[in-house]
Amino acid sequence: MKKNISKSIYWIPRILSMIFVGFLFLMSLDIFELKLSFWQTVLGLFIHSVPALILLVALIVSWKYEIVGGITFISGGILYIVIMLINVMRYQFEWYMLSYSFIVAGPAFLIGVLFMINWTKKENRWQIT
Repeated sequence: MKKNISKSIYWIPRILSMIFVGFLFLMSLDIFELKLSFWQTVLGLFIHSVPALILLVALIVSWKYEIVGGITFISGGILYIVIMLINVMRYQFEWYMLSYSFIVAGPAFLIGVLFMINWTKKENRWQIT
């Protein structure tokens, strides 16, 4: 039974982060609705995909070093909430607007915590190979 738990602790954050990064890439496709020129669309698609690309690189690195995934996903969730708060304060503030940030930050926090749990379960967590 213990072996199954450790396998699930290993795979759950990786699978969830792949789904989360795919979701972010999917949300960056909204640039096509703006009817821009080709180069404006390419640039806009790249700019909208930067957070997903950063998290994809973090996922690749955290496949071996879980601490990187834990720190990156948790700090990414915090950064997203801060950016949302700054943008919400510019306009008329409504409390329900803060709930939008938890749609993105919530899964990021969950994935980061799962990576941190996985990192604490490793026996040789401070050894860099």
